[in-house]
Amino acid sequence: MMTRRTFIGGTIASATMLANSTLAASGTDLTRLTLAEASALIRTGALSPTQLVEAYLSRIARLQGSVNAYITVTDQLALEQAQRLDTELAAGHWRGPLHGIPIALKDNIDTAGIRTTAASALLKDRIPNTDAEIYRRLREAGAILLGKLNMHEWAWGGTSAITHFGPVHNPWNLAHIPGGSSGGSAAAVSARLCCAALGTDTLASIRLPAAYCGVVGLKATHGLNSIRGIIPVAESLDHVGPLCRTVTDSALMLQAMAGFDPLDPVSIDARIPAYVDALYQSPTGLRIGIARTPFYDRLDPDIATAVDEALVVLGTLTAVVREVSLPPPPDFSVLLAESYAYHEQYLAEPANHRLYDPVTLERILAAGQVKMPDYVRVRQELALVRHAIAKVFTDVDVLITPTAPGLPELISEAENPAVASGAESSVRNTFPFNLYGIPTLSMPCGFSRSGLPIGMQLSSAHLSEPALFTLAQAYEQATAWHRREPPLA
Repeated sequence: MMTRRTFIGGTIASATMLANSTLAASGTDLTRLTLAEASALIRTGALSPTQLVEAYLSRIARLQGSVNAYITVTDQLALEQAQRLDTELAAGHWRGPLHGIPIALKDNIDTAGIRTTAASALLKDRIPNTDAEIYRRLREAGAILLGKLNMHEWAWGGTSAITHFGPVHNPWNLAHIPGGSSGGSAAAVSARLCCAALGTDTLASIRLPAAYCGVVGLKATHGLNSIRGIIPVAESLDHVGPLCRTVTDSALMLQAMAGFDPLDPVSIDARIPAYVDALYQSPTGLRIGIARTPFYDRLDPDIATAVDEALVVLGTLTAVVREVSLPPPPDFSVLLAESYAYHEQYLAEPANHRLYDPVTLERILAAGQVKMPDYVRVRQELALVRHAIAKVFTDVDVLITPTAPGLPELISEAENPAVASGAESSVRNTFPFNLYGIPTLSMPCGFSRSGLPIGMQLSSAHLSEPALFTLAQAYEQATAWHRREPPLA
């Protein structure tokens, strides 16, 4: 096993060579650098945080009107942070791999003095007084805030077409949705409007947009990353995690994010390994599990083909591939009851009802019908199913499933209330892993015949993120899907 010091040294050396070749190939477009590549150049002084921020702000100015990924662009703050980090670096102080890296946050993550709206008309002018803990950690690690990202209203849907600030567009085809609820986060990373982004995930909301936009999205073990200061859906299921262009970038982000927060009720006190070490481990000893039902049922034909081809590649990288069955997850009573408990304060005022999209309002009001005995019962079932899923990993190390059963629909269809209210089918393959509470990562594994990205989902045991990174990195290096770029002008 490499030490973290060895990894960072090796990463700087290798990424600098790669970054230099990338810059030579792309002219002066600094936004084509991955996080690891940009980090290496900043560390060696070949690139300044200010230069990188200016490149991203220029691209945002050019493409925001088409993609609509941002709600708020914090251009002045980003430049101020970049200049401060330039000064620190000149004085010999390097904060780590995120020093000078421009990121953006889903707009349900609190930022002191910067509006945080959850894409809702009700909160359109809300300005928090404190930062979410997860943003504080990233800022201390040297990340620079480019702005706050558009999303599905209140994180209560999978399209990002329902938002007070207008629908988010998929960079691969602007007529299609980017998924949700972290649609702006995935679209911004895919369109190179930030180097990395944060999203939140209660049923699908990091992984579904990652699949639809052709990027890497990670939902780590429940409680590994602090959710304090994030507008909730249901804290028993809520996760916050990174969306990035590569597996390496995801590991670097998680390294700065993970850790116990004693003021977060669902935070877990666990040893944090050097996730980046896992990128250099061999996957040959890993055992792959294939859960056919229901995850492989009724797939879009292009998705079925792409995942089958991915399984062939994975079979060459590992020694064991076997079929497994997963315990049935409980129903959504926990999600519904906890979400309604948050919204009850707003819904008690009838005038506020008109500030919710009708589809969102209907769903949340229905959630208020969950009875206390049902909530208690499902909380108990939730604990039991998290014990049961652990037994599956005595026989396998990583589960492989398609991220989504279908391709992203048209925005015009997603905005139709009749369609929007029946959109739960898109989360069929993702939601069980929120209830299991285990780490799950979506990464590109192909494209449809129409040119839309397809995602593959990898899941491992509680606190077994390193296994995900090892296998995902090996697959990414054996394929070229992550190198494709959306056809944006």
